[in-house]
Amino acid sequence: MNTVKTKIVPLRGTIKVPGDKSISHRSIMLGSVAKGKTIVHGLLTGDDCLHTIECFRQMGVHIDRDGEYVEIEGKGIEALTEPSNVLDVGNSGTTIRLMLGILSSLPFHTVILGDQSIAKRPMDRVVNPLRAMGAKIDGRRGGKSAPLSVRGGALTGIHYVSPVASAQIKSAILFAGLFAEGETSVLEPEASRDHTERMIQAFGGNVEVNGLKRTIHGKQQLEGTTITVPGDISSAAFFLVAGSIIPGSRITIQNVGVNPTRSGILDTLREMGADIAIDHLQDQVMEPYADITVTASSLKAVTIGGEIIPRLIDEIPILALAATQAEGTTIIKDAAELKVKETNRIDTVVEELKKMGANIEATEDGMKIHGRSALHGAHVSSHGDHRIGMMLAIASCLTQEKVEIQDKEAITVSYPGFFQQLNSLR
Repeated sequence: MNTVKTKIVPLRGTIKVPGDKSISHRSIMLGSVAKGKTIVHGLLTGDDCLHTIECFRQMGVHIDRDGEYVEIEGKGIEALTEPSNVLDVGNSGTTIRLMLGILSSLPFHTVILGDQSIAKRPMDRVVNPLRAMGAKIDGRRGGKSAPLSVRGGALTGIHYVSPVASAQIKSAILFAGLFAEGETSVLEPEASRDHTERMIQAFGGNVEVNGLKRTIHGKQQLEGTTITVPGDISSAAFFLVAGSIIPGSRITIQNVGVNPTRSGILDTLREMGADIAIDHLQDQVMEPYADITVTASSLKAVTIGGEIIPRLIDEIPILALAATQAEGTTIIKDAAELKVKETNRIDTVVEELKKMGANIEATEDGMKIHGRSALHGAHVSSHGDHRIGMMLAIASCLTQEKVEIQDKEAITVSYPGFFQQLNSLR
């Protein structure tokens, strides 16, 4: 955003955000291993999900895409064929980790890799339990890093106690468990997002939910279905915060997913004093969604930690920006998982917001933000991380000087039309 501003402009209007990224990935994956036609409405057409589509096309799945409308001709997992080339996930950690669960079940060899960011991200958290099920996975650093080589085949169910609450770990194991012999279960220390459990059931499968434990019985056959993907609350989060902290703003975001395992951003903003209204709630078994209206208000500092962290882990960068405009000192803790995202988001958030005048410091498992800070123009960088890029774009709305964002193209991973929508609210 290379414009010079003389005043801060309120954001006002009604928008729809792109389809939920987590649900979009899973709809493609499950539709590809199910039998029968799957139709997906509202699919996110960002780079990450396009990589997931291409991976399954390389294994023989016929997928037609016309804008946000996708049709998948599923013939069951047994119909997948060995790809003639490596599978490239681009920047998508969700794609590589969840697909490892499926690839481990296939009776052929695959190699899967991604970009430089993926090469740095830990894969052993998924590789180790899949190896325990019988998968033969190798790669850099003994399989801790991509590229990874997978020789799949007959798997046996395991009962896994996860050291962290991670939907990616849980989902990879449940996907493998779908096609394994016997029973597979995952026990988490805290609840992570439950899209996988909901969607397996939408495709006719069964996942038993008992507290923090998820159990699946192997050799299930999924059936094609119709999926409507709600708006992504992680994308909506940037406008929820913008509407809260930019004076005079009022924004309505339509058809946003409000799954309880993902809506920690709403709870936290309300605790900070944000004016948020929920309307037209459609509470479906598949995924609940609603319209959300946010009106600018005065925010106060809070402590963010504990069991709410898995419910807002992707929203912490934009919450850190909100905290710079809140009265008092906000503490974010128990969020060491941020270190293994597209970037080390603790370090990058602190580094970039400091350039704009924020009083913020990194801690071992989060950050401490002293508000309120008057932000100013600067030359900043997304570090190739879409959420850092969008956070900085919203931060630029609070300055009267020029803000230049390097590598803002990274935003297309999850929100191709982000800048157009931002500008439509001015």
